[in-house]
Amino acid sequence: MDFIIPSIDSIDTVAGNFLTAIKYKKHLAFYGSMGVGKTTFIKALCHNLGVDESVTSPTFSIVNEYYTKKGEIIYHFDFFRINNIEELFDLGYEEYLYSSNYCFIEWPEKGESLLPDHFLKITMQEMPDGARLIII
Repeated sequence: MDFIIPSIDSIDTVAGNFLTAIKYKKHLAFYGSMGVGKTTFIKALCHNLGVDESVTSPTFSIVNEYYTKKGEIIYHFDFFRINNIEELFDLGYEEYLYSSNYCFIEWPEKGESLLPDHFLKITMQEMPDGARLIII
């Protein structure tokens, strides 16, 4: 299943359609090159899920927690700065990745061997016209 974000103006609509399409899947691993828009798309997903607070890249903190208006927790990881798999063990990754909460991971390839099978693989690519292609 594919989605196209033709411009930043359409990202919230695409994020809503994306969430409807994946139904109750809450664990997503986002693959894509630097600058393709992973964080920006996750921000739109969070806002569609009812997060009012600022959604930012957890590049240095590794994980951010956001709360929806309903009090649900969303975990947002960025594994980019992970140097070895032991760092994820130290972080207590299992508590997050095996929870029933939404869990979005950027740069999952850095900890891929620890990802449970239930994670959806999402690939983002920049198209020649600047649009973003999202492949589930």
